[in-house]
Amino acid sequence: MAEKLTDIFGVDVFNETTMIERLPKKTYAALKKTIQNGEDLDPAVADVVANAMKDWAIERGATHFTHWFQPMTGITAEKHDSFISPAPGGKILMEFSGKELIKGEPDASSFPSGGLRATFEARGYTAWDCTSPAFLREDAAGVTLCIPTAFCSYTGEALDKKTPLLRSMEALSDQAVRILKLFGHDEVKTVSCSVGPEQEYFLVDKAKYLKREDLIFSGRTLFGAMPPKGQEMEDHYFGSLKERISAFMKEVNEECWKLGILAKTQHNEVAPAQHELAPIYNTANIATDHNQLVMEVMKKVANRHGLACLLHEKPFAGVNGSGKHDNWSMVTDTGKNLLDPGKTPHENVQFLLFLAAVLKAVDDHADLLRLSASNPGNDHRLGANEAPPAIISVFLGEQLADVLTQLIETGEATSSKQGGKLNIGVHTIPEFKKDATDRNRTSPFAFTGNKFEFRMVGSSMSIAGPNTTLNTIVADVLSDFADELEKAGNFDVAVHDLIKKTVTEHQRIVFNGNGYSDEWVAEAEKRGLPNIKSMVEAIPTMVSEKAVKLFGKHNVFTEVELHSRAEIEYEAYSKTINIEAKTMIEMASKLYVPAVIKYASSLAASINSIKTAVPDADVSVQVDLLKETSSLLASAKAALSALTGYVATAAEKEGAEQADYFRTVVFPAMSVLRAPIDDLELIVDKELWPVPTYGDLLFEV
Repeated sequence: MAEKLTDIFGVDVFNETTMIERLPKKTYAALKKTIQNGEDLDPAVADVVANAMKDWAIERGATHFTHWFQPMTGITAEKHDSFISPAPGGKILMEFSGKELIKGEPDASSFPSGGLRATFEARGYTAWDCTSPAFLREDAAGVTLCIPTAFCSYTGEALDKKTPLLRSMEALSDQAVRILKLFGHDEVKTVSCSVGPEQEYFLVDKAKYLKREDLIFSGRTLFGAMPPKGQEMEDHYFGSLKERISAFMKEVNEECWKLGILAKTQHNEVAPAQHELAPIYNTANIATDHNQLVMEVMKKVANRHGLACLLHEKPFAGVNGSGKHDNWSMVTDTGKNLLDPGKTPHENVQFLLFLAAVLKAVDDHADLLRLSASNPGNDHRLGANEAPPAIISVFLGEQLADVLTQLIETGEATSSKQGGKLNIGVHTIPEFKKDATDRNRTSPFAFTGNKFEFRMVGSSMSIAGPNTTLNTIVADVLSDFADELEKAGNFDVAVHDLIKKTVTEHQRIVFNGNGYSDEWVAEAEKRGLPNIKSMVEAIPTMVSEKAVKLFGKHNVFTEVELHSRAEIEYEAYSKTINIEAKTMIEMASKLYVPAVIKYASSLAASINSIKTAVPDADVSVQVDLLKETSSLLASAKAALSALTGYVATAAEKEGAEQADYFRTVVFPAMSVLRAPIDDLELIVDKELWPVPTYGDLLFEV
């Protein structure tokens, strides 16, 4: 790098350092109060901030600004406006007002709204989220000032993923502060949820990608036979990076660092062509913004390197898919991590209370957590022995499990297991302290030292939804805890009894074993834990009486917003499977079937040619190949006709009925069509096969 990392980090961000340099002290102090304490922002302050932001952006080459928001599509959206305003004499001024900073007005009818907005009701608003810093983005369009915003309808309903997240963050903070005050921490004013999302992704050659309609239209391969080698040698995980991949990662890091994104870890993942990037933790809404930017940066940088970045949860059948492990914790404004157990967790009553709250929240609302990690792509991962099962459970590890067992069995926890030292038997390698607890890759919700790792989230998903749910369900339990403890005559006795009661009643959610095993599925059923196997089956939980009450109590979602989101989810599932099915129909009809007919014709011609030249020649091998090819082709044609009919029938349905039809009828029919095509790939000459194979995509990067 030409510049030092410390010099380029955050250079494209209107961050705290830049604000201190460019804002008057009073303006900065007022903005800081709004950011830290949620106080209303004076319009006069907004004007000063807007002018300083505009000057800074123009100095860096910006000509336009945009309100950057996250609608229910799951990706980001933006509308660009230039800074120019007319001036006398045919001149222009470069202006940007506080009003333009605070509020934008995109068309709300063209984004998913679940019936909240009709086509003729177009007005919607974007509102500045001043807690997430503005940033500059440079591309072919030039330099643009991007202002993170929330997006709502003219009637006030949230039309995005950020608004509910911000509401849930306030709810969690309010209830956690109530608990902390009972422990005497009056100095704590706010509690934030801290999040670090690990991003998994695939990289394939762009030229090969462009020859696969399924990758272009659906993000995953809808056909494809496994190559002779997959991931069974386990030689890709943490393996040496190829030069082309290293160059890509280097540029991704530089782009991320300029945007103030704390990109920390990078490595090869388990599957061939699969990789991971992990950041350092940040406040949930900033972490969400950063993760959306990471995905955008990856796609743009990949294109510059002749690569395509695949973020789908399951781009290739037969090898591991991609997730986005959401590492979640709670941190006070004084810097205390509320999920840090310390060296003696059995003595840390405050930690045990917050731990008990999380256990109860996850147990009571496992269905909502499962829903928060649902999308069509993730249905391919969850429960497939490569990702956490669809059954929600909590891994605590030996140390905390032992503490809870003591509490349940004796009413007192008097000790904590310690890690000790590790000696691997080589004198030149020093002993070192090992952790008190092992890790568990099969757990969907695992405690990993001072945080919980929600491993179910899909790689293409926004982390706003999962964290909105996590924040809300924990806030709800903390609210109940605070109600009970605030009325207690003896706080110490009451908090002890509450912890014991909670962990006893919710011990069924704790599981430290192999989440991939069939035995666990049977055991989970005995425990009464829900096993929601698909997105479509999960959606009704969003509008259950329990969910409406929960989200309404904490002002995260209104009942109308929940019903609208359920409609959006059904529609998203149906549209996704419909696109995939239509793509399969087109590829089979226009690519695979013609290629196989050409192969069969050449095979038949060769048989006739040989028989003409040598009448008594043995052509049984060719004949058998022709029969097998013709049989598979007939199966493919029958499956193609059936799928075409099912897709036509699906179009006549709508809502939940349509989504369920796509899940139970269309999706299985897609597998039936795929099977003979994949078998034919192993027979037909490679020169005749119309698309790059798995071997071409996974190993030739």
